[in-house]
Amino acid sequence: MVYTIEELFIGQIARLQRTFSETDVRACNELTKDYSPVYRPSEENWENYYHQPIVPGLLTEGLINQVISDKLPGSACILLQKELVFYHPVFVGDVITAELEIIDINIERNWVTQKVTCYNEGGNEVIKGQVVIFLLSNKN
Repeated sequence: MVYTIEELFIGQIARLQRTFSETDVRACNELTKDYSPVYRPSEENWENYYHQPIVPGLLTEGLINQVISDKLPGSACILLQKELVFYHPVFVGDVITAELEIIDINIERNWVTQKVTCYNEGGNEVIKGQVVIFLLSNKN
């Protein structure tokens, strides 16, 4: 669904789930040119900290952007600000749920502030923070 700013309300929530694959990680590495060994199963640098390689944070953030563009508000908008804390790593095969909740609406500026919570299938918060978006259109 596509919402105008007048149709949005504080407390409104949207969620999406995604399971990240090794193919996703390789594609992200190619696009960002970030080839850190912590993303590769063939490396051992991550073994002192994690039980397997991690998924790039930027890839996990993409799920947050997908909730914004597909669901809440689901309309043309620009990300103005993001503040995210990565509490736990995301691993290949993890089922990640991104949940966004509207916590403020500024109709004069067409700005919407959303609380961000991402968690894995075990219910552990992996990312928490907030985003501010600018809705490009105020019309249906």
